[in-house]
Amino acid sequence: MNYQAILEQIQTDIAPLLGQGRVATYIPALACANPKDFAMTLHLVNGESYHAGLVEKRFSIQSISKVFMYCIALSLFEENIYERVRVEPSGNPFNSLIQLEYENGIPRNPFINPGAIVVADMLTSYFGSSAEESILHYFQNTCDDFTITIDKEIFNSEHNSGYRNYALANLMKSFGNIHNDIEKTLDTYFNACSISANTAQLARSSLHLANNGIDPITANILLNPEHTKRINALMLTCGHYDASGEFAYRVGLPGKSGVGGGIIAIVPNIMSIAVYSPALNVHGNSFAGTKALELFTQYSGHTIF
Repeated sequence: MNYQAILEQIQTDIAPLLGQGRVATYIPALACANPKDFAMTLHLVNGESYHAGLVEKRFSIQSISKVFMYCIALSLFEENIYERVRVEPSGNPFNSLIQLEYENGIPRNPFINPGAIVVADMLTSYFGSSAEESILHYFQNTCDDFTITIDKEIFNSEHNSGYRNYALANLMKSFGNIHNDIEKTLDTYFNACSISANTAQLARSSLHLANNGIDPITANILLNPEHTKRINALMLTCGHYDASGEFAYRVGLPGKSGVGGGIIAIVPNIMSIAVYSPALNVHGNSFAGTKALELFTQYSGHTIF
């Protein structure tokens, strides 16, 4: 299959869509992103990769980091993690407090903000003051690229404007589901969201999720097959917040988005995909990026259904 030709066709097709939607502004440092930026990378398990657009441009991965935090937590805590974070779709916005209130401070899944904050709390308990470095190192290892860093400008912006996340953490603390000092837990969470990567690095970082947890390039075992199955299932059902059903309907692949404009998607046993376009739809997912993935499944026939 001529994947490069497919990417170039997608880039042509979505050109009129670039700029539709709005970049995230509730994190001030994200507001300066160019809404017409676009990049897309395919990374096959055989080692081949294909690119289109601004593939070298790094951006804040934001909620895509929740996948990697949960990978670490699932490996460390196994089934015990389910006592504090469920695995059901939320049907509500990613930063909603309403559901937490009537479900006694236990988040629906680890890919919405409260769920990821609980995961960050668990990792803070386990790693202590090195939680930030441990998450970054894990992500670097999945990419096999140790030049990746945390964007401290983004971190500071999130820290100074994260009122809703502080509210979520305080509410869960009142139910006993946050065990550490809230500031420490949120520092872990904000740092993870502020990891900066480009689409080539993102596609590489998620390649093991297309290969039963094994990095097909280095042969490193990053996740066991059972956990890999669970991560992909969660990405399919919960990876796009209250638009997860629509993403599964239109794209048909496990995927995870971030408000920085990135999305990763997995074609099991074949490839990982990363796309970037910072203008978001009303659900907080990349507008053009989602369409690019829909077109990719149409043109390539790659879908899990």
